[in-house]
Amino acid sequence: MKVLALDIGKKRIGVACCDRLEIAASPFSVVKAGRTAVDEVIKIIANEAVEIVVIGLPVSFDGVERESCERARYFKNELEKKTTLPIDFFDERFTSKIAEASLIETGMRREQRREVIDAVAASLILRSYLDFRRNHGIEP
Repeated sequence: MKVLALDIGKKRIGVACCDRLEIAASPFSVVKAGRTAVDEVIKIIANEAVEIVVIGLPVSFDGVERESCERARYFKNELEKKTTLPIDFFDERFTSKIAEASLIETGMRREQRREVIDAVAASLILRSYLDFRRNHGIEP
């Protein structure tokens, strides 16, 4: 099944996608947050023949949903107005930190990291989501 993952940020939205066999979860692109973001994601969904969308939900350690969770929930609501695809949330704690650490490890400069970190974080959300489903025998 073709799954698209989103890492919703204040300025950018990271996008990742997997193959139909759900083997490879790869960074896809970064969409600028703002008025046109939902429409841009809808275009990606159509072009990539996506069947399900997963959005990272950054719940804090103490289980409290802060502003970033509100942003993700708002984006989901706006997306639901334009698509009938199933949209799930998935815990995304630490994905941005892990993405940044892995990019630093590769020697990527700060300016370059800024351009791709959100898409890499989205791919980590997607990989975790696919692994969770597989490990728990959950079919979409």
